Amino acid sequence: MQGVNEIRETFLSFFEKNGHTRRPSAPLVPQNDPTLLFVNAGMVPFKNIFTGAETPFAPRATTSQKCVRAGGKHNDLDNVGYTARHHTFFEMLGNFSFGDYFKDDAIRLAWELITKDYGLDPKRLLVTVYAEDEEAAKIWKKVAGFDDSKIIRIATSDNFWSMGDTGPCGPCSEIFFDHGDKVAGGPPGSADQDGDRFIEVWNLVFMQFEQHEGGKRTSLPKPSIDTGMGLERIAAVLQGQHNNYDIDLFRTLINAEEAVYGQEAAGDKAASFRVIADHLRTSAFLVADGVLPSNEGRGYVLRRIMRRAMRHGHMLGAREPVMHKLVPALVSEMGKAYPELGRAQVAIEAAIEQEEARFQRTLGNGLSLLDKALAELTPGAALPGDVAFKLSDTYGFPLDLTQDILRGRGLEVDVAGFDAALDVQRDASRAAGFSSGDRATEEIWFEARAKTGATKFAGYGATSGDGRLAAIAAGGSLAQELVPGEAELVFDTTPFYAESGGQAGDHGEIIFDGGARFIVRDVQKRAGDVHVHIGELVSGSVRLAAKGQMKVDDVRRKQVMANHSATHLMHAALRMVLGAHVTQKGSLVEADRFRFDFSHGAPMTPAEIEAVEDEVNAQIRANIETGIKVTSPEKAIEAGALALFGEKYGDEVRVLSMGEPGDGGRSYSVELCGGTHVTRTGDIAVFAILSEGGVAAGVRRIEAATGAEALSYLKGRAQIAADVAKSLKVPLKDLPRRVAVLTEERRTLERELNDAKRKLALGGGGGASGPEVINGVNLIARVADGVGSKDLRPLVEEARAGIGSGIVVFVGIEGGKAGIAVGVTKDLTAMHSAVDLVKAAAAAMGGSGGGGRPDMAQAGGSDVSKADEALEAIRAVLRG
Repeated sequence: MQGVNEIRETFLSFFEKNGHTRRPSAPLVPQNDPTLLFVNAGMVPFKNIFTGAETPFAPRATTSQKCVRAGGKHNDLDNVGYTARHHTFFEMLGNFSFGDYFKDDAIRLAWELITKDYGLDPKRLLVTVYAEDEEAAKIWKKVAGFDDSKIIRIATSDNFWSMGDTGPCGPCSEIFFDHGDKVAGGPPGSADQDGDRFIEVWNLVFMQFEQHEGGKRTSLPKPSIDTGMGLERIAAVLQGQHNNYDIDLFRTLINAEEAVYGQEAAGDKAASFRVIADHLRTSAFLVADGVLPSNEGRGYVLRRIMRRAMRHGHMLGAREPVMHKLVPALVSEMGKAYPELGRAQVAIEAAIEQEEARFQRTLGNGLSLLDKALAELTPGAALPGDVAFKLSDTYGFPLDLTQDILRGRGLEVDVAGFDAALDVQRDASRAAGFSSGDRATEEIWFEARAKTGATKFAGYGATSGDGRLAAIAAGGSLAQELVPGEAELVFDTTPFYAESGGQAGDHGEIIFDGGARFIVRDVQKRAGDVHVHIGELVSGSVRLAAKGQMKVDDVRRKQVMANHSATHLMHAALRMVLGAHVTQKGSLVEADRFRFDFSHGAPMTPAEIEAVEDEVNAQIRANIETGIKVTSPEKAIEAGALALFGEKYGDEVRVLSMGEPGDGGRSYSVELCGGTHVTRTGDIAVFAILSEGGVAAGVRRIEAATGAEALSYLKGRAQIAADVAKSLKVPLKDLPRRVAVLTEERRTLERELNDAKRKLALGGGGGASGPEVINGVNLIARVADGVGSKDLRPLVEEARAGIGSGIVVFVGIEGGKAGIAVGVTKDLTAMHSAVDLVKAAAAAMGGSGGGGRPDMAQAGGSDVSKADEALEAIRAVLRG
C-alpha cells in the first residue's frame, strides 16, 4: 500500500523529473493577498505571478501546499467529521506552468502520473471538460484513448475557473475515479452526480483568458497551467478507501486518540474522533505558522477550531487537557514533509494545552446553561439567539460550536437573534468582520520591480555608499522627475536597511550629483525585495538614473543594532529560564528601546525577570565575537539554528551566532536573521528589562533597552531609591527593611482604624444603643461615616447576628461615595426582602437598582447628603 508520505513524494518527484522546480509549501498566513484569512488553494502563493505583478522564479513549479478552509467563502468547518471528504486542513498537490507548457503537456503529464506512477486502472477513470473546450477533449482522446462517453462536457461554471470578476480565467478539466456500482451515484453532469460513486481527484485549470470589466474576454499572451489534487482524496483512492479518514495518516492519528481518550472510534463516537484528528492538524499547522488563539481575526478562527475539537474530547470523557498529547503522533507522521512542525512542537503543545485548560474551566457552566435553555424549549423550537450569544460571550462557545452541539439533537439556533445580540454588543470598528491585518499589495512597486529588479543591499558592512535612482513614486504613482516634497525612492543598491524581522528601517540622507538633498525617514520593503526609501526632497530636483551618495545615520544604526542583538540573547535567556516552549511571537526594534513578544502562559516572576537580565548581561560582559554564516534554510535548521514560526525565508539565509559556546560548542544563541548586528556582544554595553506583561492569551511582552537608554533607566531607579532613603533618613542599604517595617505599621493602623469604625458604627456613635421597633420589627438603622462599601456587609452581618430577629441597615460614606447594605434575619424574609428595602433606600439617595438575596442586599447612592433620608425610606416601608 502506498502511504500518504510516499504518495506526496511520488507526485513531487515526478514533476521535478519533468523540469519543474520543487517549492516548499508557503505559510498558511498569506504573504501576498490581504483579502484571505488563510491560504486556501495551491495557487494562492503564485497569484501575483499569474496576474503578471511578479516575475516567475522559474517557468515550471510543483508544490504540496498546506491549506485551511475554515472561514469566509471557503468554509468546510460545519461538515468536518460528518462527511467522508471534508477537512479544515488539507494538502493540495499541484503543478504549475507560468507561460511555459499548456494543455497538451498538462494532460499528458497528469495521465502519465495517475495511470503509470500511481497505477490507477484507466477503466475506472473519466474526465470532464468545459463544454466549449473542444481542444481539451481532443487531447484527452489522443492521450487516454477515451471516447465521448468518458469525456463529459460541462457547460456550467463548475468547469470554468476565474480568479475574480476580472483577471486571468480559463476552462477546467477534472479527473474522476469510479468507486463502482456498489456505491450510489451517477457521473458528473447527471441527475445523480451528488452521489459518492464518482469522486473528483484532480482539477486541471487552463488559464488562457483575461476577463475585463463589461464582460469582454481576451486571450492571454502566455497561457498558464494551475492544477490541484487533494492529497487526502488521492490517498483514499490509492489505498482502496472510500472515506478519507480511513487512510494511513488519519488511522495513525485516530489510534493515538483511542489511547489518549480510552475509547474506540466506533459507532456514534467515530465522528468525534474524526473531528479531533482534523482539527489537530489545523491547530498545529496554524500555531507553527505563528497564529495563536485569540478573540479576533485568524486567532479567533483557530480558537473556534480548537474548542470544537476539545468539546468532542469532552464528549469522549476528557475532563482535563489531553489534546496536546496527540501532537507527537502528528509530528511523527508529517514532520519530515513539514519540518516546521518539529521546530514548533513545544509551542504547539503549550498553546493547545493552555487553550484546553481555559476552555475546560468554562465548558461545564456553559453546557449547564445550554441544557437548562433546551429543557425550556417547546418541541421543534430553535434555541433563542440571545442564549447562543451568552454562550459565546460569557462561556467562549463560538456560534458554530453551539450549532454543532445541537446538530446531534436535531435542533437549530436562531441565528438572526444571535446576530441581533451581537450587533448590540459589538463595537462599530468590528462591524465589518475579520481583518487579515495585512497591507494591500502596492501594484506600482511590482511594476517598478519588473523594470529595476531587486534592490541590492550593501549595508551589512557599510553605512554609506553610492546608488543609482531606479524608481520615483510621488502622489501614488511612478514619476520620471522628483521636485521638493514627500516621495518614495528606489535605488539599484543601498546601504539603508529596510524594516524587516522587527528591526526598524534606517534613517539618513542622500545627496545627489548636483546637490539635491533627500532626507530618509524610513525604509520599507515592497514587492518582496525592493527597498523603498521614504522621506522628503528638501532641495533641488532629481531625474531617474541620477547618482546619489547615500549616508545612513550611523549613531542610530548602532543603537538599533545593539537592541536587535539583545533580542537574540534575550530569546535564548528566556528559553533557558522559562523553558523550551518559549518562542518569539513578534518584535519591534527601535533605536531607544525594543519590545519582544513570546509564548508563555503566565506572568514572569521578579526572580525570573532578574535571571533573564543576569543571563543577557553575562553574555554581554563575555564580549564574544558575533558569527555570521550564509547557507540554505534547511542546512541552517539541521545545524540547530532557531527559525521563527511564520517567517518567510529565501533560498539563502544568514545564521547569526552570539554568546559563549555551551555544550557541544554551540553558541549561546543561534538563529536565522537577516538583520544588522553588533560585531561583539560587548558592543551592547548593558541590558535592562523595563516592563513585562500580557498582550494576548498565552503571549507575553517584554520591553527592554540597551546601552545609554538602559543605563539611564537604571540610574533613574537608583535615584528614586536614594531619594526615598533620604526622606526616611536611613542608609540606602537599610531601605528595604525600613519600608517593610513602615508597611507593617500601616497595616496595623488600618486594622485598628477599621475596628474603631466598626465599633463606632455598631454603637451608633453614642454608646451602646438598642434597636428601634417599628410594627413589631426590630430595626438597627445607622449612618457609618468613613466606612466604604466593601466594609458594610461584615458590619451588617455582625449586627444581625446580635439582634436575634430584625432588620439591619447601614449607609456607609467614604470619599464622597455612599453605599447601602441591608440584612434581614431568616424569620422575616417572607415579609420583608432585603432587595426591596435596599432599592427603596437607594432611590432616596438618587441611586437606582440594588441586588442580592432576600436576607442580604447592597446598593449605591449618588447623593451622600441624603443618607438620613435613605434610612427614613426604610422606616416608611416598615410602617406600611
